Amino acid sequence: MNDTPILAPSPARSALRPTPVAAVIVSLVLVELSSGITQGFLGPLLKGLTTTLHVNVAQLNWISIANLLSSVAFTPILSRLGDLHGHRRVLRWNLAIVLTGSLLVGLSRSFGMLLAGQVLQGAFAGFFPLLVGILRNRRTADESRRGISFMVAALVGGLALGTVSSGLIAEYVAVPTAALWVPAVAVGLALAVTWPLLPETEERPGGSADWLGAGLLCVGLVAVTLGLGQGGAPGWEWNSAKTLGCLVGGLLVTAVWVLAELRTSAPVMDVRLFRRRNVVVVAIVTLTFSSCMLGLLVANPVFLSTSRAEAGYGLGLTPLATAFALLPNMLALVLGALVAPVVAARLSDRRTLFAGSLLMAAGNLAVYFSHSSLVPYLACTAVVGLGSGLLQHSTRTLAVEAVPHDQTSVGSGINELLINVGGSLGAAVVLSVFAAETVAGRSLPAVTAYTHAWAICAAVSLAGALVSLLYRRPVKEAL
Repeated sequence: MNDTPILAPSPARSALRPTPVAAVIVSLVLVELSSGITQGFLGPLLKGLTTTLHVNVAQLNWISIANLLSSVAFTPILSRLGDLHGHRRVLRWNLAIVLTGSLLVGLSRSFGMLLAGQVLQGAFAGFFPLLVGILRNRRTADESRRGISFMVAALVGGLALGTVSSGLIAEYVAVPTAALWVPAVAVGLALAVTWPLLPETEERPGGSADWLGAGLLCVGLVAVTLGLGQGGAPGWEWNSAKTLGCLVGGLLVTAVWVLAELRTSAPVMDVRLFRRRNVVVVAIVTLTFSSCMLGLLVANPVFLSTSRAEAGYGLGLTPLATAFALLPNMLALVLGALVAPVVAARLSDRRTLFAGSLLMAAGNLAVYFSHSSLVPYLACTAVVGLGSGLLQHSTRTLAVEAVPHDQTSVGSGINELLINVGGSLGAAVVLSVFAAETVAGRSLPAVTAYTHAWAICAAVSLAGALVSLLYRRPVKEAL
């Protein structure tokens, strides 16, 4: 494989309209805060939704799957449209789509309507690559690294803020669905404040959006995810025609997608880049860490909210207490994202990828053995969060630096796409495990559903750590 770096030098920026640095940074942070709030607000509410919307815990995993799969469809198209028509212009429409989905979520009184809102909210995955396009158009590579670090920290800060806000509302407001309005407020504020502040990018590389490629990729992933998520359920036995049809059909459609991408001049994902060792390594690590981080988005909050009196396991926390119990993981993730540039500079990108994956593996394995008491549980999830933060920053930075300057948002979009693909597959696997461990007519699964999920995540993270050892620095940076 070819490891030659493909980062192109930045073109002259003298023609760009000067914009105060503070205005750009405030805008980047505010948009990513709203993204984090949109992704984090549901955690403390999930246990209560089983009663309000009449669903079981296994079915709740469809929230993550619907959201992440829609992100798979939105990310490459929004990224490419940003390169073609201006990152600020597309970001405004992007915020409007997410706001529409947030309004649907706020109005939800049925599980179907909640899922529809989550599908539109999945467009938040376009925020990061579009903001990266704006950032790199006006900053040096070093400044871009610091800017990305702030954006990741704001994203996770938003996760914490959304979690606590919804927990507070659920604790003190009698209406059980009141907290569903939290993301609508956050995204509406971000749209209103950033509209006049963000600068537009003036470079237009030309080309067109690959609608066919996006459609094929989405169909293939939906089929595979449906097969994994439903596999083993009544009527969906692993050897049934429906399950095998989804899995095999999805893989075939994905293969057709690869062939189509090789023949188009403006692909959703330039699969030719995967001829390079480092691109492959970063992609695999991105898939492994995202499948574990996002795959447990439903499982962990529900475990915290479940009481031993009703299920024989769990920590029995209230919605507000659940929100605070999720914070150590999120704050550790922020810390990991902020220190990642320093760690990479002193140790190397390879060691940073390895350390992040190993921390996630160790943390999930520790949760497997220490989930019966609150303090050990919180300490273990903080270790997972620290590893996730290192990987959030490292994989995003390496993905952006691996593409030519006129495709910066596409490079970031590829990484966002892989994060959502990994998350979708992880959530589908967790759904399958939970469905197999849930007795018919009950909303809560057996405790083995959680222990199996944590064990799987530990194994997958360890695999990511081993793969990260194959990463090689560019020749000029080698030891």
